[in-house]
Amino acid sequence: MATQRIIDFLATRRPAGPCLVVDLDVVESNFGAFRKALPNSAIYYAVKANPAPEVLRLLAALGSSFDCASVAEIEMAMDAGATADRISYGNTIKKERDIARAFDLGVNLYAVDCVEEVEKVARAAPGAKVFCRVLTNGEGAEWPLSRKFGCVPAMAIDVLVYAQSLGLVATGVSFHVGSQQTDTEAWDAAIADASHVFRMLAEKGIVLTLVNMGGGFPTRYLKDVPSAEAYGRSIFGALSRHFGNRIPDTIIEPGRGMVGDAGVIKAEVVLVSRKSATDANRWVFLDIGKFGGLAETMDEAIRYPITTPRDGDRMEACVIAGPTCDSADVLYEKNPYPLPITLTVGDEVLIEGTGAYTTTYSAVAFNGFEPLRSYVI
Repeated sequence: MATQRIIDFLATRRPAGPCLVVDLDVVESNFGAFRKALPNSAIYYAVKANPAPEVLRLLAALGSSFDCASVAEIEMAMDAGATADRISYGNTIKKERDIARAFDLGVNLYAVDCVEEVEKVARAAPGAKVFCRVLTNGEGAEWPLSRKFGCVPAMAIDVLVYAQSLGLVATGVSFHVGSQQTDTEAWDAAIADASHVFRMLAEKGIVLTLVNMGGGFPTRYLKDVPSAEAYGRSIFGALSRHFGNRIPDTIIEPGRGMVGDAGVIKAEVVLVSRKSATDANRWVFLDIGKFGGLAETMDEAIRYPITTPRDGDRMEACVIAGPTCDSADVLYEKNPYPLPITLTVGDEVLIEGTGAYTTTYSAVAFNGFEPLRSYVI
């Protein structure tokens, strides 16, 4: 839901064009909820979700660490006040010169998922700590992150042994259960895999100390999602089951769950039309679409709550599309979206739960439309 602070900002500032407004009070509340839910896990905010300097500065001041996918994100986190020991270079696909630059900046923790990546880290960041990402199936996630990243547990064992042989410090295992993961039990199987890797490495004389449990914590869209507390209980239970009383250091990497519900996009209806006299659905065209920041509507994976000034009127299923000259720029068509039948050109709508993965997905100037403007309050 849009907070009163966001509503007041839009009413007084009247920003032109589509824009995202992020309420830092919500971000701070979410950080507190994660810290309370998993008090023994270090929080590494996933910078890619929303790298606004104001968000990063707030989280750095609150004591957050940062999961970074590039040198640029590392520099953003450091500019916000994070020291290098609070940064993980969590991308498993890195240029060797970028590893060297991160190492020069003092970053000492790197993700890998194959021996080829280990070799790059060993050359560019000698003696650094590495953790190996393990594949998960991503079931229950609305935005899966499996297949492209990670390796099977048996290979993770070989990768970490090889890392140690090249002078790196084999530190642990990571996984990601999929973004917008609504199953609180999804971490169990991945933690079991991590425990297996720990045992196999111990038999080879290598003591791992870290499980990076990734992100996946959801934000509320059209359906309620479990609380941070519910995830914390489930994850701690899985750690206890699979590691007994020797629970290792743990990391979580919330991104969407940290900032998703803190942001609201204000958009405008540009056109309402039908494709034929017998068309069952109206087409509602907004001044923002897939290329303006709503890329996660791809395959209609994320269905954002949309509120309008006419929400008390009769509703009718609509196709919702963006403004660009690309036929892929349709947000919801397979599952038409109910909107008021009185909605018309010039009406402003609020697209809620858009604090994560919107500004960073926005095209630079497709069709000449400027990138999504962002205001942090």
